[in-house]
Amino acid sequence: MPRPAVAVPAGLACLAVALVAIAGASVAADAPSPPSTPRAVCGPGSIPEPGIQGRVPADDVAKGGAAKGYLCNVEVLGTEGKTAGFKVERYVDPAGHECAFYDSTAVFPTDAAQSPAGVGVLDMSNPRQPKRTATLTSPAMLTPHESLLVNAKRGLLVAVSGNLATEPGILDVYDVKTDCRTPIRRSSTPFGVLGHESGFAPDGKTYYSTSLGGGTLAAIDLTDPAAPSLLYVGNFDTHAVTISDDGNRAYLAAGAGFPRNEVGLGGPVDGLIVLDVSEIQARKANPVIRQVSSLTWPIVTIPQAALPITIKGRPYLFEVDEFAYDDSFRIQSNGPRVGAARIIDIADEKAPRIVSDVRLAVHQREVRPMLANDPGATESGAGYAGHYCNVPRRNDPQIVACGFLASGLRVFDIRDPVKPKEIAYYVAPVQPGGPANLSYASPAFAPERNEVWYSDADRGFIALRLTNGAWPVAGPSAAAPPARAPRTAPTRPAGGGGSLPTTGLGAPVGAAAALLLAMALVVRRRAGSRARSANT
Repeated sequence: MPRPAVAVPAGLACLAVALVAIAGASVAADAPSPPSTPRAVCGPGSIPEPGIQGRVPADDVAKGGAAKGYLCNVEVLGTEGKTAGFKVERYVDPAGHECAFYDSTAVFPTDAAQSPAGVGVLDMSNPRQPKRTATLTSPAMLTPHESLLVNAKRGLLVAVSGNLATEPGILDVYDVKTDCRTPIRRSSTPFGVLGHESGFAPDGKTYYSTSLGGGTLAAIDLTDPAAPSLLYVGNFDTHAVTISDDGNRAYLAAGAGFPRNEVGLGGPVDGLIVLDVSEIQARKANPVIRQVSSLTWPIVTIPQAALPITIKGRPYLFEVDEFAYDDSFRIQSNGPRVGAARIIDIADEKAPRIVSDVRLAVHQREVRPMLANDPGATESGAGYAGHYCNVPRRNDPQIVACGFLASGLRVFDIRDPVKPKEIAYYVAPVQPGGPANLSYASPAFAPERNEVWYSDADRGFIALRLTNGAWPVAGPSAAAPPARAPRTAPTRPAGGGGSLPTTGLGAPVGAAAALLLAMALVVRRRAGSRARSANT
């Protein structure tokens, strides 16, 4: 039976921080920051940010300079809602209806009263006037945490119930192919095991449910969306899991201070794990997965997602870390260790290597002390750091867009993976006493119109259009990723069949408690900001 979610008493917070510190003690405390990415050159109609790239200075907010936000080569098309969580997804159904889906709460149910709770379904036929056509309120859609995904090939919208630590993973599957404006629920089952994050095989037949706090990776068969079945449950601590085009490789954003990724290479991994999941893809009975390789980096914080992409025929991963740490691996909004993002060459999948970093000047260790008074910089669940990135397509994506928390949405040109450069950004207006940007969400794209859609925890859904030729070569996004040649499976075993792990929950629950504490501070700050706004 799946293990139940564990309630973490507030008194465990100090223990949680200690456990996370122990887990990260092997990382060099004085790891230098890689160089920041060249900043965008802003064209007509822009309101450039002052000073340091990515910063919203306290003095500029106080004098009203940030009241219109900072815009560089973007225009705001339309908005919807008042709160949001972690994912924005886009889908165009066979009849041509264009829809957006976004989760409305970052920490359910604390912010549910501010906006209709559940997953918002938006008719995007006019991006300047997003129109809500439905709100999905089944168990997983009420609290999907970071698991909401659309599979374009099969027209499925899927989420697993989750929260900051973990939660019994009720799996909800919706058909959006018939009419994306009115999704049809096909099933609700317990096969998500434990929920937090997720992944989808590109063919739409396998959905992966992951639990960073519970330490589980579950593979669910969605060949029949009305009757899902559990294929595999293994012991991996990971945020997102992304799947190669052929379905045979899984890329795990692994670790985050949870010292339990000890299979395959003989020790814990904070960073990237590459798994051979071909036996799951082939639907073998009692599938065995095998570890291909792993990778870490000196400034690693909490790995969030590793996106498989191909640039000029060469395979890479675009990986992003969330939040910031101090040098003892404790979450600290203004901590000196900011993982940000990086591009990883996986042409030799047994020896992945980082070829460049994608980060802002505000992430650099040497500037962190001067940021302490900036709005959002002192919040443990916010600050100037990374959270989610996404690309408009896997094959030659040209750009990547990242939600960099208090720095807003940032867009980078990655046509040269060794020399990425910033090309656009949007930092939503910040008023004195009001909330800072909380750009948690993985964005979506309408490339044929140069549009990027994302959400902000305190501002809801936001549709942007890149201007001034910032998007180098726009065009339609692929309905399904192109096939990639199959790989030869390695022989090193790294896991077993469908049995649940038996290791204890102590360390992961402690580290999850640290995350819970951090986010609780964000909730408290947001409540205070709203109260101040109501009194002005």
